Amino acid sequence: MAGGVRRKSPGSPSPLWGKLHTLWQDKHLVLFKTQYTLLVVSVLWFLEIGFNAWVIQKVAYTEIDWKAYMDEVEGVINGTYDYTKLKGDTGPLVYPAGFVYIFTVLYYITSHGVNIRLAQYLFAAFYLITLLLVFRIYHRTKKVPPYVFFFVCCASYRIHSIFVLRLFNDPVAMMLLFGAINLFMDGNWTLGCALYSLAVSVKMNVLLFAPGLLFLLISEFGLIRTIPKLSLCAGIQLLLGLPFLLENPVGYMSQAFDLGRQFMFKWTVNWRFLPEWLFLDRYFHLILLASHLLALLLFALRRWKRPGESIFDLLKDPSKRKAPAQKTTVDQMVLILFTSNFIGMCFSRSLHYQFYVWYFHTLPFLLWSGGVKKLAHLLRVLILGLIELSWNTYPSTIGSSAALHVCHLIILLCLWLAPPLPSAPPAETEEPTPEKDKGQ
Repeated sequence: MAGGVRRKSPGSPSPLWGKLHTLWQDKHLVLFKTQYTLLVVSVLWFLEIGFNAWVIQKVAYTEIDWKAYMDEVEGVINGTYDYTKLKGDTGPLVYPAGFVYIFTVLYYITSHGVNIRLAQYLFAAFYLITLLLVFRIYHRTKKVPPYVFFFVCCASYRIHSIFVLRLFNDPVAMMLLFGAINLFMDGNWTLGCALYSLAVSVKMNVLLFAPGLLFLLISEFGLIRTIPKLSLCAGIQLLLGLPFLLENPVGYMSQAFDLGRQFMFKWTVNWRFLPEWLFLDRYFHLILLASHLLALLLFALRRWKRPGESIFDLLKDPSKRKAPAQKTTVDQMVLILFTSNFIGMCFSRSLHYQFYVWYFHTLPFLLWSGGVKKLAHLLRVLILGLIELSWNTYPSTIGSSAALHVCHLIILLCLWLAPPLPSAPPAETEEPTPEKDKGQ
């Protein structure tokens, strides 16, 4: 009617109703379609709040390293800055300075480390934050079907134990690491490098991600403009360690960054099938190191580098390369970082039970990124289950450690057989804008 009020057609549903209708129609596929990742992980995250509270209340806490951590930071609080004189029940302090500062805060919050229950709830909060950061990565990449996240959350006794029943420092380092990866995904390279360095300062295992991060930085910025970001990482380490470096620089460096530390055979998860003399042999350690470096080099040259790119051309500023500068996608970025860490785990001199958290949350992404199409969903889930079983077998056995290596080898081969990273759409060749590196 001319001049009249136009009525909304009764047949046009609201956008919300449309989404709910689609969800209802796809209800049998919610656990299989990656578009529903956010919905599934949101439900799981809220369930984890109650589950962690139940674990803390009902499952007995086991003292392993917490008291030693508190003794070590108490020594610093009392004025000892010589790392060689800082010790706990389980031995000398062997973590960088960031660990000291973070656990000093926990020392005061938990009434000098005595309030264990409060510490457990704090670590439950760390766990929930870690899950949020991990789920955001999976939501952005959309590679893994949602049903797999039930295994990431509910099925892992060992991970819950590491966080809320053992209170290790490994979860703190990994929480910061996943925060850094989220910043990298958002283009905040400078702030991400700062948070990455802070994670390294809690525990050195985060350095396993360093080769992948270095490759990404050079790809994005070239060698010259990567140096300031590497300098930032080094500067943070220097600043955090300054009080200890001024007191005894050799003692601090040798204790906090001891790359040659010998591990005890009785705690190994991955090399139980070897005789102890071989496990302790330095030549065996050198072979593992050489294999680690060779695997990283091969992946960098044949899988991380885009087809047609020269490794020397990558060292140049993006605006001066022969081929147009190409922006690394989020999927590629995450794959490179996770693969770098996984290679380090495969060739580690020894893996202890708390080290499971170093790569647990990356395993589904790696399995669903492999290039073997015949590796069905059921087989991938089976591999996750075997890895979980290996890490939950205590003490480790010849069979459990051998099974772990077989699973690692399958994943590594699948990653190698994946096609090289596809060429991304050309990015602007001008200097990166603040949107590309918000931290600049």
